[in-house]
Amino acid sequence: MKSKKTVTFGELLLRLSPPGFERLFQSPTLGATFGGGEANVAICLAHFGLDSHFATRLPPNAVGDAALRALRAEGVDVRAVQRGGSRMGIYFAEMGASQRPSMVVYDRAHSAMSELDPSSFRWPELLRGAAWFHTTGLTPALGPGPAECTRAAVRAAREHGVTVSLDLNYRRSLWSESAAQEVMRPLVRSVDVLVANEEDLQTALGVPVTRGSVEAGRLDLGAYETAAQQVVAEYGVRQVAITLRESLSASDNGWSALLYDGPSKTLHRAPRYLIRLVDRIGGGDSFAGGLIFAQLDGRPLDHALRFAVAASALKQTIPGDFNRASVAEVERLAAGDEGGRVRR
Repeated sequence: MKSKKTVTFGELLLRLSPPGFERLFQSPTLGATFGGGEANVAICLAHFGLDSHFATRLPPNAVGDAALRALRAEGVDVRAVQRGGSRMGIYFAEMGASQRPSMVVYDRAHSAMSELDPSSFRWPELLRGAAWFHTTGLTPALGPGPAECTRAAVRAAREHGVTVSLDLNYRRSLWSESAAQEVMRPLVRSVDVLVANEEDLQTALGVPVTRGSVEAGRLDLGAYETAAQQVVAEYGVRQVAITLRESLSASDNGWSALLYDGPSKTLHRAPRYLIRLVDRIGGGDSFAGGLIFAQLDGRPLDHALRFAVAASALKQTIPGDFNRASVAEVERLAAGDEGGRVRR
């Protein structure tokens, strides 16, 4: 599998979090790590043994150097990382518990990535030999430069026969629904595999999921299938993967996913896991990484979906953005070994 080259593109962020389940600045301590949707996917793919390349822009200072070291330490190829700008984007993450939700505060204005020159990446070179390209809706939300660069990357990937996946990842703190739809609707028409949740479909594409309540822990699978069929018909994507999170509380979530395959008109449903959350950030990214890996590995779609959901379930038991689960661990969970017994 090492010969399978993947390329992801997006912003790497500095993550600052208080210890355990403390509120922000409850104590004068913040743990500093790194994360970000596309980087999380790149690291997930590297841990699964793929030739994982990540394209981004980091400032030429000590913080950018540390971020680059973190990527290298996880096995990611960083030759496509540019240096420029004056600062990294930052996000503050507070872990919720029980009835208190988790909270994320962004500080991304004027980051190195947001001031990207869209002509600075030579996508035909970066994508040479690649089997898969992945990005998310987070990147075009950063501004006109990143949006145009995302469009150029997707165009180049399509021209070179590279499979394109995109996680809608709508963030209302970064842009409005109307702005997101203006950019994302045309972009999705060039995508092969779309990853989303209920809110993403409604806000970024204007595709309603008419029934069910995520907040109340109730899901109507028929409504999701109808929405997926609409996306395939309207945008021409090959597959639509929809993650299903039941927010029972900030500590306990139900977690599963659907995969609708357009060519065969087949809906696949993964098993549902009840997760006692340690850190839910990066769960959707690990789902995307698992789905990419399993499809590049030639697994049938129902098996690929099982692997992706198991990978993302394990990630949500690991602190930090990055999924540090191995293929063997994911396969054990996907095969039904979810008792959590000590392995000796």
